[in-house]
Amino acid sequence: MANLPVKDVEQTRQFYTDMGFRPNEGHKSEQLTSFFAGDNNLVVHFFQEDIFKKHSAGAAANLNKGNEVMFTIAANSREEVNTWAEQVKKAGGSIFAEPAELQNNWYGCGFADPEGHKWNVFYNGK
Repeated sequence: MANLPVKDVEQTRQFYTDMGFRPNEGHKSEQLTSFFAGDNNLVVHFFQEDIFKKHSAGAAANLNKGNEVMFTIAANSREEVNTWAEQVKKAGGSIFAEPAELQNNWYGCGFADPEGHKWNVFYNGK
């Protein structure tokens, strides 16, 4: 499970819904949205920032100045990587690494949601 802070829960909910992530309906409120990611159903909770701060006893990371964590999604083809990048742009996210060939037969891209949380999408063509 991952718990991440967001400034705008509704915007986050809309982005991940548009991206096709499966909602974790048991955890949905004005202060929280939650989704399942991947085949193993990783739960990612997005808490309203003030709630996150209260329960983590500290400040949230400033994603404009650095990074917190980067999740990786496995793709089944180069085309799937390209589709992810296209969907991100349509849903309001940003691409920080355009789809490209990488070392050792990898192909991938990197994106950030509207709040700045980062994800990679990789395909290994071996």
